[in-house]
Parts: sequence; C-alpha cells; structure tokens
Amino acid sequence: MKTRNLLFLFSPLFAFALLFSGNPSLHAEPAPNTLSAEEKARGWNLLFDGEKFEGWRLYDKNTFPTQGWIVENGTIHKQSGIRGGNIMTVKAYENFEFSWDWKMAAKGNNGVKYFIIPQRKAAIGHEYQMIDDVDVKDPISSNASFYLIVAPKKDKPSKAMGEWNRSKIVVKGNHVEHWLNGEKVLEYECGSPAIMQQSAKTKFKKWPDFGKKFKGHILLTDHKDPCWFRNLKIRELD
Repeated sequence: MKTRNLLFLFSPLFAFALLFSGNPSLHAEPAPNTLSAEEKARGWNLLFDGEKFEGWRLYDKNTFPTQGWIVENGTIHKQSGIRGGNIMTVKAYENFEFSWDWKMAAKGNNGVKYFIIPQRKAAIGHEYQMIDDVDVKDPISSNASFYLIVAPKKDKPSKAMGEWNRSKIVVKGNHVEHWLNGEKVLEYECGSPAIMQQSAKTKFKKWPDFGKKFKGHILLTDHKDPCWFRNLKIRELD
C-alpha cells in the first residue's frame, strides 16, 4: 500500500466517517414509547409511555375501562372479544400531527377516529381505517382510507398483518392527510363539496355536519379483533 493511502486512512475525517458508519446506535430509532431529542425540539409529546393510560378515558365517562384494554409488553393491547368501550384522549386537538404504530392478527379490523365531539352524543368522527385488506372489496373501506369517504392510493405501502405498521394523521386548517409507513396515501379538504356529497351517501348522513373540521378528541376503537398500539405521539401545529 502506498504511503499516501495510509495517510488517508488515518486522517481525522476518515476516522470519524468510519466510527459513524460502524456504530448502529447512531442510526437506530428511539426505543418504543420514547422521544428523541429532535422530536422533543419539534414539539412532539407522548400519549402513551408504555406503562400507564394517563391522558386517556372512556368515550362516555371520565374513567378508564376495567376490561378490554391492557398494557402488555410496552403496548396498548385491545383484547380479543372483551368489550370495554372506546377510549379517547382527555385533551381535544385542532391542528396536529398524530403518529402511532399498530399491528393486528390476520383479517383484523380496527380504526383511529378523530374530530370526536360531545355534541353528537356518539363515538362518530373521521376514521383512519386499520384493516387487513385480504377481504376488502371497496377501496373506501380499505387500510388507511378515510373510512367510507376517501380511498387511499392503490400502491400504498401496507405491511403484512402481524407486523408493525406506522400511521400518521396530519390536520392543518381544513387540510387532512393520512400517511402509512412513511408515505402519504391520501389527502382531502374538510367541508369541501366532494367530502360533503360523499358523506351524505353514507351512514354518516345522520349527522349533517359530518365531513367538516372540528376541534375534537382522538379515539381508539373498541373492536372485537385483537389489536396492539405503541409509539402514540402527537405534535400540535399552529
């Protein structure tokens, strides 16, 4: 080996590059249910710390259910077939990014709802559909859809049931986005003619204001299928 090549190998710049590329911890994501320094700086907050249900309550009560929802190995586990009730955030949100990881068994079905308001006297809100697409025939009911209203793109990056998927909802003004595993899969404008016309064709026609934007709670659905959640994080936007 030539002398100049040896000098290059031991230069400070090369040594730093070698150290960076060989240290997995510098590339790894934060541990589940934690925030990185960058996330904290950007205003993210945890909605679940992996140990307790602080900040959550039943949809229709100020208490937390005594069954159906448990903490299991750092996850929120919606137990199969045990009905405890829908749970929602104590706090209401207007403009936000909400991110979470989830997994289900094969043929599972669940969903995250937002814009939950007490005036409706029902756990009705816009829903980010979480479902195994194996038996889904209608795109507006498919995984990551705005349930019954807007279909996601066809080439969405869904992972197999049993694996962790990462989802995100972004609400800023009337603009809403659904993300799945790092890709935006749909977007829409609350209250737009297209949204209101489609809402009127569905079971949501019972609520004429469905499709509009509200400051409301975020809700995890009590469905019969087992489901696991972790890394529930939110960032309020201006």
